[in-house]
Amino acid sequence: MSTSKPVEWVSALIERFEDQLPIKCGELTNQMRLNLEQNKECLIALSRFKFSLVINGLTDILKTIDNTRYGGFDQEKNIYESYLIVLDAVEQCLANTKDLSTSRLHEAIYVNKLLPVVCKLLNVPGDGITVQHVRQLASNVLFALSVNNFSTLFSKVVSRLECLIASGDETYDAGDLDLIQHMNVDMLKLTRLLNEEVQKWRLLKKIHHTELVKSVEKAIWNWLDTYPEEFTDLQKRPNAELSDNCEKLFELLDSFGEANRRKVQYVWPLQMMLLVLCPIILEELVYALEKGGPCSAEHLRKRNFVDTLKRQLHAQVLGKQHSAGGTESAAVVTFVKLCKAATYINNKDS
Repeated sequence: MSTSKPVEWVSALIERFEDQLPIKCGELTNQMRLNLEQNKECLIALSRFKFSLVINGLTDILKTIDNTRYGGFDQEKNIYESYLIVLDAVEQCLANTKDLSTSRLHEAIYVNKLLPVVCKLLNVPGDGITVQHVRQLASNVLFALSVNNFSTLFSKVVSRLECLIASGDETYDAGDLDLIQHMNVDMLKLTRLLNEEVQKWRLLKKIHHTELVKSVEKAIWNWLDTYPEEFTDLQKRPNAELSDNCEKLFELLDSFGEANRRKVQYVWPLQMMLLVLCPIILEELVYALEKGGPCSAEHLRKRNFVDTLKRQLHAQVLGKQHSAGGTESAAVVTFVKLCKAATYINNKDS
């Protein structure tokens, strides 16, 4: 068989799949939807052996959808439904890839081709349920993409940080920093991410600090959701490198929060999550606060942080006048997230 035959076959299947999408044939009947689903399943199965061909073809379809002009409500509906169908196919291809023949060069090509298309969909405008679903699927695609291509995505984050530092312009687009909150990170990768933030923090403009804080907190929650067993194990066997980075970032955030009280709604929850990742320190703080035990000098700022949260929470409970920066509500949210983190630990394992 000619080596060109598989390429022609894949191309024909992708073309048929595209022609069956709502952007090409309008609202789908039950039979049309069934045929489209069958072709999608064929592409997903085929991607295990011809991954680059399939993923590049699906990326081209996403570009076609992006270039489709809006022409009223029906066309807009067809565009978003087409996005949902293709993004779901891409996610499943990425999740099920077993094609070991894909070279590093081909990986770099399809990642660099797919990333800008999907990242654009993370910020697609609108508040409807369908639009929210498109954004969520785009996030899922990035999550699946990062499993086998973490270094590529992480490099883009680092490059963006370096560009922000070099430009010195507060209006410079934060761009690829959004990738942080959509990546699959285990404890090793999370530690690497925190270390990078610690190194770059003081060199960044304040306006970019807030975006970074929100993204890193989301990355921690992604880790908890994806690798809860690592979190459970961390309570028994604390990780020195992770704790070191968490402590350093905590101190940086503490100074940032003191100077920007209106940002504590973002800063405090991340600070609390950083303490959660340091079980030895957290245990010392609990003992000091609840039982009057000693607190080492190096952890006094952390104790003061928790004391501040408790005072703000107390003020909220008593219904006292709210502060201008909304610190009481920020304290409530922070403690709620602490309680949520506790649910990831089995009482039998604690």
